[in-house]
Amino acid sequence: MGRITETVKVLIIINVLFFVGKLTIPDTADRLFSLYYFENGNFKFWQPVTHMFMHADFMHILFNMFGLYMFGSPLEARWGRNKFLFFYFSAGLGAALIHTLVNYYNFSSGLADVMAAGISEGGAYKLMADYISNINVFGTASNMDLPSGVDLSSLEQMTNGFAVPALGASGAVYGVLVAFGMLFPNVPLMLIFFPVPIKAKYFIPVLLGLDLFSGLTGYSLFGQGIAHWAHLGGALFGFIMAYYWKKNSFNSHRWD
Repeated sequence: MGRITETVKVLIIINVLFFVGKLTIPDTADRLFSLYYFENGNFKFWQPVTHMFMHADFMHILFNMFGLYMFGSPLEARWGRNKFLFFYFSAGLGAALIHTLVNYYNFSSGLADVMAAGISEGGAYKLMADYISNINVFGTASNMDLPSGVDLSSLEQMTNGFAVPALGASGAVYGVLVAFGMLFPNVPLMLIFFPVPIKAKYFIPVLLGLDLFSGLTGYSLFGQGIAHWAHLGGALFGFIMAYYWKKNSFNSHRWD
């Protein structure tokens, strides 16, 4: 392990402070700082930034901050503070954008399917509220008595797009990971549960492929509740920036 750089250290400290705040006032912190769908009443204009500092639990923040330390420090050492900060927040905002676009598609498609069954838009929103209530009370919505023609999967798709917030530094960290792989392609990396070293130039595409598979199929090897499209969005924006800078040989002193 290398030395942690100053900007990465500050980012980790801010993430930890947000996490402590979430433990203190969990509902308020999630409502204010996680990223909600833009038509949801809980959405605030600062959430595309603040959601990068929110985490669901200890393991969530541990893995993200370890990734930020491992892959962010070499990038900051190579690029300098300002360029690294620009990159990090741009990747995080890119993750938020792609995640929101996918949510828009899911919500719109689910709403259209529900309304195709003859349900009004207001009725569809009421069904969504009933779905959320059933999940909160029973842990499942399979016991709901749905109107004829309404499919539970469409209602779930609509609800997930509209009501489930995103949180975590994963999108920004994925951007950092991709840039690390472009600058240090032959450094060996490994997963904890698959401790076989693989060069970054092979390891990272496989990891992104797993996220793409999970995003398209809904089946995840790493558990549920993961914003796979946010990961891919951060990786995409990270790749675009790192590729452009590498191709044009940006001088780090331009960012001082």
